[in-house]
Amino acid sequence: MIIRDHLNPVARDLPKSGIRKFFDLANTMEGVISLGVGEPDFDTPWHIRAEAIYAIEKGYTFYTGNMGLLELREAVSDYQRRRFNLEYDPSQILITSGASQGIDLVFRAILEPGDEVILVSPTYVAYSPLVQMAGGVPVYVQCKEENGFKLTKELLEEAITEKTKMLFLNFPGNPTGGVMTKEDYAELVPLIQKHELFVVSDEIYAELTYEGKHCSIASFDEIKDQVILMSGFSKAYSMTGWRMGYLCAHPDVIHAFLMIHQYAQMCPNTIAQYAAVEAAKNGDGDIEMMSKQFLMRRNYIVNGLNRIGLKCHMPKGAFYVFPSIQSTGMTSEQFCEELLNDQKVAVVPGNAFGAAGEGYVRISYAYSIDEIKEALTRIEAFLIKRGLK
Repeated sequence: MIIRDHLNPVARDLPKSGIRKFFDLANTMEGVISLGVGEPDFDTPWHIRAEAIYAIEKGYTFYTGNMGLLELREAVSDYQRRRFNLEYDPSQILITSGASQGIDLVFRAILEPGDEVILVSPTYVAYSPLVQMAGGVPVYVQCKEENGFKLTKELLEEAITEKTKMLFLNFPGNPTGGVMTKEDYAELVPLIQKHELFVVSDEIYAELTYEGKHCSIASFDEIKDQVILMSGFSKAYSMTGWRMGYLCAHPDVIHAFLMIHQYAQMCPNTIAQYAAVEAAKNGDGDIEMMSKQFLMRRNYIVNGLNRIGLKCHMPKGAFYVFPSIQSTGMTSEQFCEELLNDQKVAVVPGNAFGAAGEGYVRISYAYSIDEIKEALTRIEAFLIKRGLK
């Protein structure tokens, strides 16, 4: 028996994540500065960790209900109301094992074979493979740097076909740091209504919006029932390893998610759920502190990249910059490989986020200023060595 021939070809032939490829390579080398992974360098705030310790001491190690702790769903409901003026009853909230599980649930519950999903490109590496594994077809809309990597009405209208079932949004965006304003979304709403599209809004970086206040497309009452809001605790509270996410949606949609979730997952980690309750209730100050630090780092790295000759737009959210390396004459892969081998700086090639990312690299500034400063020094040395500066 040839084992490979008997595997699901979709899973068998998926490419390895472009992010993990360079991260794994960097881990085999000494002295590497890795700015590749989107993980805050802050410790999870102590009051959140203390709540997890307390939960263990009290023996809160049992299964919770499939939907997640009611106390946590109530805290998320209050959080969305308090920070973003969005109304979701706890019965409309499902707790997931990180936002990643939420993405998988959305595609499996809604897509049928051949359904098209519009993805804003450059796009986070997980979206397209998960669409394909659910039998869907990813359709890429290439957003432009000169427009802040926003999705426009014209781009969306051009991408919609009779097979389009879903529009998947990620603002603030990974890898570009692009954001959408209420005015930007207002132009899309009539198209979403006309074509009866589901809209999935991945808002994991909502708290890291640096200019003005984050706006969710779920704030438009006329399409709210069609919108699935997805978020979590990883980025806002530096809780990546806790794997805590959630979905907010119409009750019928939540029911479909729950039917899959109850068989595939049972419930998320109970101890992490108690910690998440504390984060949602009492973590606003932590968000503000970390956001201020990220803003300072953003300004520093953007100014530094432009100074050394890599054109970089100013991202308005998340914690990534997406500088152009087209002036070097190298492909994104070539630039990243040579930079890693020559100067031991790990960044991610833009084409890991789709063809629209070619000519760019993604650099995370979720690292200390000292690491960013040293990385800029090494990148400048790399450019000088090749006569590019």
